[in-house]
Amino acid sequence: MRPRFPALLVSSLVAQAAPVIVAATPEDIGFVSEHLPEIAMDNRYAQLPLWTSCGAEHGYCPSLNVGYASTRSQTLSIDGPMFSLALTHEVGPWSLTGFAFYDPLHLRSGTEQRPLDVDFVSGVPYRLPALAQFSGLDGSANDTGLGIALRRDASLSWLGHFSWTAGLLWQRMSLRDYRYDYLMLEGPDAGSTGQIGYDADYRHVVPFAGMSWPRRGAHWAYAPHFQLALPLPRRGMDGRITGPDFDLAGNQADNGAGKHFGDPSMTIGFDLTYLPWNLTFDLGTVVTQYFLEPYIHEGVDHDLLFTVRWNGGSKN
Repeated sequence: MRPRFPALLVSSLVAQAAPVIVAATPEDIGFVSEHLPEIAMDNRYAQLPLWTSCGAEHGYCPSLNVGYASTRSQTLSIDGPMFSLALTHEVGPWSLTGFAFYDPLHLRSGTEQRPLDVDFVSGVPYRLPALAQFSGLDGSANDTGLGIALRRDASLSWLGHFSWTAGLLWQRMSLRDYRYDYLMLEGPDAGSTGQIGYDADYRHVVPFAGMSWPRRGAHWAYAPHFQLALPLPRRGMDGRITGPDFDLAGNQADNGAGKHFGDPSMTIGFDLTYLPWNLTFDLGTVVTQYFLEPYIHEGVDHDLLFTVRWNGGSKN
């Protein structure tokens, strides 16, 4: 027989280091699972078709926006295409835009270790938080909605010539098969297995407002812009966890853990338009979403967003 001393020594060291391991691991699975769809919502607000203008000869201007987003937190990801259609009508100094969007996103994971903690329901028969292994995520996050925006050009001495916009949209983020297989790695529950998931529909009414500074040349136009959006109402996140001899479900708000889903959003962009083709590339969101989202939503490694818009009959 091989001596048991090395194995016993390793087990002892792991047990003593367990609190340090938990402290050094990334954010717990519920924390980052909330942030992934919230970032997808921020990416959608960043792509709202708000800045299209029609020429005098065009009563109505259609526009088509196509984007792609990819958000990562270790092996967890939410990514996919993003589509929107809009129709703009100008009445005197005012522009009225109606739009609809559909973002069929995918939720995926590899295998990784994070703390398991549960705040959407009480009575989970584990000693939590505890380090666990998560795998098997293969779900969807479909973000759909429609809205209306009012825009007008203006000029102030300290702001120069600019456009402002304000509007309202309705949005539904639908999370399906948003669940992980887990294996407890430490403590008295080590070896226990089950599933934890976050399937739900989140519906919001979202007021938004923004400003843009459009400038135009012979072949190119550009427009730095920013906007604020406020999803209402903020909601508690739904969840469900199963394990040996238990199956529990609940909501953060009902469990006294607060309402955390649906964050206020600020997005910054820089539209660059090639006028002969009426094609607009938002270069600003590529940079700002990449650098800002990991600070706004902790636990996310990066957020990539690419978008292009075609404006029919636009003067931008």
